Amino acid sequence: MQSKTLKDVTVSVAILTDDAAQEHFGFDFGAAGLSAVWLSIRNESALKLWFMRNALDPDIFSPDEVTLMLDGHYSAEQQEAIRQFLRNKSVRVLMEPGMITEGFVYLPKVLGGRYIDIRLAPDAFAVEMARRRGDTQSLPHEYLDLRFGFSVPLPDGIFDYERLDPGHTYAGRSLPSLSEAEFRQRLESLPCCAFNQDGSREGDPLNLVIVGESDDVLNSLSRAGWSFTHRITPESIQKLVSAAASGGSYPVAPVSGLYAFERKQDFALQRSRRNIVQRNHLRLWLAPFLYDGQQVWVGQISRDIGIKLTPESPTLTTHIIDPEVDLTREYFLHSLLAEGLVRRFGFVSGSRRANPDAPAVNLTDDPYFSDGLRLVVELSTDPVAYRDVRNFLWEQSSPPLAEGQSEAARRNVRPIGTAPKGQDAP
Repeated sequence: MQSKTLKDVTVSVAILTDDAAQEHFGFDFGAAGLSAVWLSIRNESALKLWFMRNALDPDIFSPDEVTLMLDGHYSAEQQEAIRQFLRNKSVRVLMEPGMITEGFVYLPKVLGGRYIDIRLAPDAFAVEMARRRGDTQSLPHEYLDLRFGFSVPLPDGIFDYERLDPGHTYAGRSLPSLSEAEFRQRLESLPCCAFNQDGSREGDPLNLVIVGESDDVLNSLSRAGWSFTHRITPESIQKLVSAAASGGSYPVAPVSGLYAFERKQDFALQRSRRNIVQRNHLRLWLAPFLYDGQQVWVGQISRDIGIKLTPESPTLTTHIIDPEVDLTREYFLHSLLAEGLVRRFGFVSGSRRANPDAPAVNLTDDPYFSDGLRLVVELSTDPVAYRDVRNFLWEQSSPPLAEGQSEAARRNVRPIGTAPKGQDAP
């Protein structure tokens, strides 16, 4: 169970395992694709607070939906009893002042972990009444949007993050904490790309740097919609091949190994789509230095857009990457900015520069082009509005998409007041 307190409100959460849900409810939630999340909200404020359920998950299930999803041949009388039982177990949406409110919400089952985003808002009727009375004292600004975030891991024994142990990666070494100038210089001097295992060939570009402690990195990326990934095992390979053959999804599919700092990535994450062929994925390595006393993670990010055969992979297949890797780099930045997770960001040289006419290639001969910059993101554990995000002011990146367009695309951008050339606007 995890708990957090903001002002006079404490929220605690826990996700039941399939076995725990079976024991507590008497039903196989896992087989129905369901997950039961327990909430406890202690409201010591003087305000009524509403729980914004769909902010937690837009696909949240009602108790009556869950009743119909459970596998079993129940009589009408039994089904009605189950329905009432699940209703009674559900957490209420209104949190009265001076009360502890507890219960369950029913969500789609996910693998690896889930970010629990609990948002509480004061009662709109009471807020408007206070405004009309001019009573600002009874409506403190800090209560207008209470947000509690929890990253809850759901290990199954084969997720790569389960083996993450930053304390032992550089055991016995005193890592230098760099100044901003030293940090930039060190990032610029890193290899352009990841390597194969023996370091003889360059692979995908190292185009990402994250500043933050390991727990904050996992929490932030989970909150921004990035999923944990399985390690490459016989079981995960079988699932991967099956998903590729059927065109199905595998949202926690393993990511092949690339090497930097003389080892395979410490962990990988992805944002998958409905088809295993298409996903955004990133690999991260803990760097042997700190910035401002914080851990630094060097990474590689790209978008998979297809699958091809290759003898280089244990599955005899590999993903084809989108050649416009800067667009995926920008996608990552936007996913964090949208959630208010960025304190500062910028770009630094050091990655492989290539243009569409003379692209670079990775280990499986996929072409790519880039402006050669690395995205550097300093995470924030507290929400940051975009207007308050700072910039390192090192380099300016080339606008993604524009760098991959031909001269024909110039007509899509024109001075205000001029007519479009070549074709009419739709």
